[in-house]
Amino acid sequence: MAESEPGRSATVRGAWLEIRKAFREAGLPSPDLDARILVANIAGLEPHQFVTAHDLELAEDLRERLFQAADQRLSGKPVHRILGWREFYGLSLALSEATLEPRPDTETLVEAVLPFVRECLTRKGCCDIADLGVGAGGIGLALVAESAHARCLGIDISAEAVATSNANAKALGLSERYRAVAGNWLSQVEETFDLIVSNPPYIPTQDLKSLSREVTEHDPMLALDGGRDGLDAYRLIAGQAGARLNEGGRVAVEIGIGQSEDVRDLFLGHGFADAGSAADLGGIDRVLIFHRV
Repeated sequence: MAESEPGRSATVRGAWLEIRKAFREAGLPSPDLDARILVANIAGLEPHQFVTAHDLELAEDLRERLFQAADQRLSGKPVHRILGWREFYGLSLALSEATLEPRPDTETLVEAVLPFVRECLTRKGCCDIADLGVGAGGIGLALVAESAHARCLGIDISAEAVATSNANAKALGLSERYRAVAGNWLSQVEETFDLIVSNPPYIPTQDLKSLSREVTEHDPMLALDGGRDGLDAYRLIAGQAGARLNEGGRVAVEIGIGQSEDVRDLFLGHGFADAGSAADLGGIDRVLIFHRV
């Protein structure tokens, strides 16, 4: 859809149809949805306005931005990387090159631990949370947004990810109860917590090459590569978390497909016991929860 090509419809509907056609012809996996998201967001339309605004004229600058975005999508850049943000658990999160694009599967972790957070608030009046490997800050920010008086310390080895998550906290009005710092898991942390959560890198190194280009070219490898067997981060978390948990505390981690037994064995070997699990919408084991024996 280079500038020299004909077309470039001037209405919302025309642009959507033109871009959808190009996406379909390119064999993109979700051409209709991708075209709709780009047109609606760049034109500044709410979802319910998309149908009623089909005949809305697009200003020249918006039309130019829209077709540039379409070209980026055709070159393999994911839709939300183009937009620069993604929604996670009802929160709009800015993205950066150092952050994973948060996936809906990770909302399973938030859902799995919210009952414990609320029980802790009822019991203690507060709940101190650590989120390890924060990326854009989604897990910790969702938990404090859903739970008044909960507080979260986010930790990430990437200074850019830390800056992104702190900026998201400020934009969401949550910076009084959320802050992120640079660190290597819990190795430099002296605080103790009622809940430790993490969506760590868990893809075995040899499997990275099989991922789609949308992932390999745009998500940071640091947040994907879990080492030879995908379990490096779990070994570190299991070894460090016990000393940083308050009495009655919990550790909850997202896991990859087929990792449930191995991750469970790692935590049991470090003095933890099962405290629950959760499957994602596809029925795949996605979250494991532990407590100290």
